[in-house]
Amino acid sequence: MTDTTYNGAFIGTRMTQTLTPEDIRDLLTGFIAAIELDQIRVDALPPEKFHHWYSDSMWRNWRRYHLDYINRLLPSVNAIPSALLQELAWLAITYEPAVVRATVIDLFADAASGNCPAEEFETAALFLGWLIKEISDTPAGAPLNCDAKVRMMQWLSVDDPLRIAEDPECGYGQAAGFVN
Repeated sequence: MTDTTYNGAFIGTRMTQTLTPEDIRDLLTGFIAAIELDQIRVDALPPEKFHHWYSDSMWRNWRRYHLDYINRLLPSVNAIPSALLQELAWLAITYEPAVVRATVIDLFADAASGNCPAEEFETAALFLGWLIKEISDTPAGAPLNCDAKVRMMQWLSVDDPLRIAEDPECGYGQAAGFVN
């Protein structure tokens, strides 16, 4: 990509790398692994770590809904257009990973909960298009000279990938000794 307009600004930067469908598959399977690991971690906690209002079945189902949704996206990864992959690479090198991570989690929640029409998020390309649309409302930073895939993989949090521990009724808090 050379001399392009992104987020309303002219950018005279050459981006020599883009993301591939395999990179997106790695991101999505990374989310799956992180969610599964989070459930294992929570299952290993002693009962006194939980708030008395904690609902194990509700949060277990919440994780399952996300896993089901992400698994529905995986078969469509190879159909992501190259132009969308280039936009995602640009997004990866110009936005803070924490900002993108929060938006990804919010969009996953909308899709997994059924709060949006299913056809809006039914393929990986549609989901990622919504991600770009949502992030584009935030001013972009200066592009970094870095590996877009490495930066994109920072969108996923290994510890509490769905931010469940942040809910006041959970009470168990962030895991100690984990790294993002």
